[in-house]
Amino acid sequence: MTQQPTQTSFSACPHDCPSTCALDVQMDDAGRVKRLSGAKDNSYTAGVICAKVARYADRLYHPDRLKKPLIRVGAKGEGRFEEISWDAALDLIADKFLAAEAEFGAQSVWPYHYAGTMGLVQRDSIHRFRHAKGYSRQFDSFCTNMAWTGYVAGTGLLAGPDPREMALSDQIVIWGTNPVATQVNVVTHVTTARKTRGARLIVVDVYRTQTMKQADLGLVIRPGTDAALACAIMHVLFRDDLADRDYLEKFTDCPAELEEHLQTRTPQWAADITGLSVAEIEEAARLIGSVKKTYFRLGYGFTRSRNGAVAMHAAACIGAVTGCWKEEGGGVFHNNGAIYKLNKAMIEARELMDEPTRELDQSLVGRILTGDNTALLGGPPVKAMLIQNTNPVSVAPEQESVKQGFAREDLFTVVHEQFMTETAKMADIVLPATQFLEHDDIYKGGGQQHLLLGPKVVEPENGPKENLFVLNELAKRVHAKDHPGFHMDARQHIDWMLQNSGYGTLADFEKNRWIDLQPDFATSHFLKGFGHADGKFHFKPDWGRSTAPNKPSNGVALGPWSEMPALPDQWDAIEAADARHPFRLVTAPAHSFLNSTFNETDASKKKEKRPEAWLRSEEADALGIADGDLVKMGNDRGVVTLHARHYGELSPGTVISEGIWPNDAFVDGKGINTLTGADQVAPYGGAAFHDTAVWIRKA
Repeated sequence: MTQQPTQTSFSACPHDCPSTCALDVQMDDAGRVKRLSGAKDNSYTAGVICAKVARYADRLYHPDRLKKPLIRVGAKGEGRFEEISWDAALDLIADKFLAAEAEFGAQSVWPYHYAGTMGLVQRDSIHRFRHAKGYSRQFDSFCTNMAWTGYVAGTGLLAGPDPREMALSDQIVIWGTNPVATQVNVVTHVTTARKTRGARLIVVDVYRTQTMKQADLGLVIRPGTDAALACAIMHVLFRDDLADRDYLEKFTDCPAELEEHLQTRTPQWAADITGLSVAEIEEAARLIGSVKKTYFRLGYGFTRSRNGAVAMHAAACIGAVTGCWKEEGGGVFHNNGAIYKLNKAMIEARELMDEPTRELDQSLVGRILTGDNTALLGGPPVKAMLIQNTNPVSVAPEQESVKQGFAREDLFTVVHEQFMTETAKMADIVLPATQFLEHDDIYKGGGQQHLLLGPKVVEPENGPKENLFVLNELAKRVHAKDHPGFHMDARQHIDWMLQNSGYGTLADFEKNRWIDLQPDFATSHFLKGFGHADGKFHFKPDWGRSTAPNKPSNGVALGPWSEMPALPDQWDAIEAADARHPFRLVTAPAHSFLNSTFNETDASKKKEKRPEAWLRSEEADALGIADGDLVKMGNDRGVVTLHARHYGELSPGTVISEGIWPNDAFVDGKGINTLTGADQVAPYGGAAFHDTAVWIRKA
């Protein structure tokens, strides 16, 4: 039998992941995608991608993909729809948006989106649409606020040492992230360092993850106690003369004050808080203090807590105490967002924005749609929504109120999607969306340093349309203010942005596939000074006037920010366990899902099996819960029903539930975010997805 020839194209992974991998796309002679692989000539991707993206053809050609526009004919959430033409659908949407505007004002329409695609054109063009109409703006608060705010509180800039330097390190500290599941390229560079340099791996997390199983030293701590561990490590560094005092004097704001403050933050103090032993804390501090080429890779997971910004800042402070920033293969890295300096004026059209327009918090969508006046910022009710790149009925906190809000008969909802998600089932109009191999876009890698092109590789089958098409067509129909961006296709947008950012033309970019934008060593390691006005790393941030990359447009701090500690410290702002809710729940990422993406593919569902609550065996036994039993888990926000799993390698009083499963995968149809809270986290908002107190009992 003759083997079919293979053609190869290229792209970049669009999904909500810090890696943003450079891809080679293998196609058969019929022009269909066969398999994706990592680009070997990209120095960060280095030929490696995750298994779920490697088998992306399963998702691209999935039989359940949405192909035609649909109009609801049954009750909301019932899932009964009929086909409708694109023109009829767009005309109806425009009529409903215009009617809402006429009766309640333009701010009653809320375009709602997030990072289901990280493509700058397809994701962010929704802002041009909202600004051109004066529709309600959106404050993005799902993922990054606490992490970015805490990191920048110290460094003054969302940037850091070249992530590829992990391969040149003698010791890597992975804190609060599980890259085996979520950032596979981190593992690639760590593995290189271990093989070529004998590098040591230290991992800090709240359970023994697949990443921790590979570590030389794994520290399993109680959720929300990271700052205590960081403070105790710094206490030992000062106590045992492992602090780099010359570096501290030159590059930091108040080293003597920090040292004095930390005198009472002993390993015993931290052991009582974190659940670690004194010996474990002492060993971690000794290793960190004695190896100059230590590279800290700080994740997002440990910051999704009500004290998350403080935790991130405390962990980042360790590198300033050791002076590891001076070394190639050393320093502290979280995200490289500040290095790209992209001009997105044509994509976003911010010059059309009316400053008084309210900015609704995406995490408060449930409260907003159920009429909470505080969440609505005193403005009109939301009467119409256009949703792209997100699935709030599954992924948003306080899911019961989210469902209640979307069930309103007076709310007109449009969902532009690839599959019939939980949110799409609540829509009045469902529009079929392209997947990333079916449209042009450009991507930046927050966890690395490349700007990457993702050209259209295949034509969409009969029906799905890209985000840009929907936005441009609706803009015409709702009489939006005219803007050149509404008359450009994706390639023209990319070319304009590149040229106006100083990165050449699209034609040049296509030849190279990506641009490496990592600054030089001295800049990346802040040897010319940190990003604050005084050039210092700040142990003592001014949380109320933080230079946070993402905060409300009015700059006003949120949550109990005035109670935040002045210097690195454990801040007891978490949703603490109590007699009614003796466990603390962490909703960690699953290996085969990415938020609610991939939970529709058979291979991913088969690998993850079912929603579970992981408990320490002795704690499960005390509750009479056997391995595999059906259990109920709840708090004042609601109750979910799922299966128990005995798992010995997590901290006492902790429950892990991996992955955002479809709601209907749970016995009672209520997903895990039924339990999570939407209250705004200090100092600039965010959702505390991993900070939830619950009770558990056998079903």
